Amino acid sequence: MSNPRVRKVADRIQVVVAEMLERRVKDPRLGFVTVTDVRVSGDTQQASVFYTVLGEDEEVVGSAAALESATGLIRSEVAKQLGMRHAPTIEFIHDALPDTARHIDELLERARSSDAEVAAAAVGAAYAGEPDPYRKPHEADELEDE
Repeated sequence: MSNPRVRKVADRIQVVVAEMLERRVKDPRLGFVTVTDVRVSGDTQQASVFYTVLGEDEEVVGSAAALESATGLIRSEVAKQLGMRHAPTIEFIHDALPDTARHIDELLERARSSDAEVAAAAVGAAYAGEPDPYRKPHEADELEDE
């Protein structure tokens, strides 16, 4: 999608789809949906709309069904708004990025807590053996003299 025209089309599709979901799609299964990204093929014939849903798994499933049933209405409005000869086919894909980010945050928090436990255990600890286990050149001379 390095073509500036394709990027403009994708941005416009994102705006149109978000407005449609907010104002015109009245499906009761549709939850709190956010359009996160739109990717358009180089020939502008296919558009993948990435979305997230705020809520539980059943709301995600219901919203996916509502989006699938409203695809035709949304596609016709996109064609009308863009003024293109051929309207791109629209595919809705649930965006897993927020779930992945949440999982990474949990892993980082677990690593921080384990680092804190290690640091707390090391507070009163001392190294095994002497503080400086290496022999110095002048100490070697003293040992030979004895």
